[in-house]
Amino acid sequence: MRKTMTTALTAVLLTALTACGSGGGNAADDGKITMGFAQVGAESGWRTANTKSVQESAKSAGIELKFSDAQQKQENQIKAIRSYIQQKVDVIAFSPVVETGWDTVLLEAKRAKIPVILTDRAIDSDDTSLYETFLGSDFIDEGKKAAQWLVENSSGPTNVVELQGTTGAAPAIDRKEGFEDVIRSKPDIRIVASQTGDFTRSGGKQVMEAFLKSQPDIDVVYAHNDDMGLGAIEAIKAAGKKPGVDIKIITVDAVKDGMTALAGGEINFIVECNPLLGPQLMDLAKKVVDGEEVPERVVTEETTFTQDQAKTALPDRKY
Repeated sequence: MRKTMTTALTAVLLTALTACGSGGGNAADDGKITMGFAQVGAESGWRTANTKSVQESAKSAGIELKFSDAQQKQENQIKAIRSYIQQKVDVIAFSPVVETGWDTVLLEAKRAKIPVILTDRAIDSDDTSLYETFLGSDFIDEGKKAAQWLVENSSGPTNVVELQGTTGAAPAIDRKEGFEDVIRSKPDIRIVASQTGDFTRSGGKQVMEAFLKSQPDIDVVYAHNDDMGLGAIEAIKAAGKKPGVDIKIITVDAVKDGMTALAGGEINFIVECNPLLGPQLMDLAKKVVDGEEVPERVVTEETTFTQDQAKTALPDRKY
């Protein structure tokens, strides 16, 4: 009897230890993966398309998705990530509002043995072990593509006003850097004013209105996303000028509204930033939960569009 009781007690203890040491969520128990996804917000058409891609892809992949909208506030994302840790999800994915300030909460996820995937935006951290991989665009290259078109399509002194994305956000920092790297070789092109429009259409309109009052001679608008460029178009029209003609406009994203404006001649050039990251994200999630090695950086393939190319691409555009 004593031997039987001892054997039973040992089995119970082993089961308890296994449960305590498993970490993460319940994928090992029922085979179903639960992902906690902390989205930046819904500030633009690009972000709306990105959210839809993630949600639809999770459903198609059989992954349970716990979704939160941070409304462009870092504190909301941190709160959501901590909630996912408490819920013991299997994997956490998020698009960081800004680059810095993530080490503490990501260390909490690491200690809980929950893998983290960065999507769309990177973070600035010396500890790359805090996340498994980063899936997204090369924002510096996007800025370079925008500037290269300008270099090839301008002559003489050219005054540029820049509508920056959210202050501290990776795409805002990198798109500015890439653009400036290229125009540095052409002194005739100058950025005469630069201010954040927070990636929103209303922000782009408001900042452009101020630029039109403070800058007597604007040749080009460089907007870090389509929505701010579309806001700038509204301001330019209200000032009695013709967008795309009197003031050339370069944007990044290539969402449907931006492409429509490009095809209509109100935008001159768009650098694509693909929001449809859902399928790749779900594939990476399955791999990291299964313990497979994944690349530290997964870059999405993207192109650029002129006005004529936009007319051809628009009928089949998915976003």
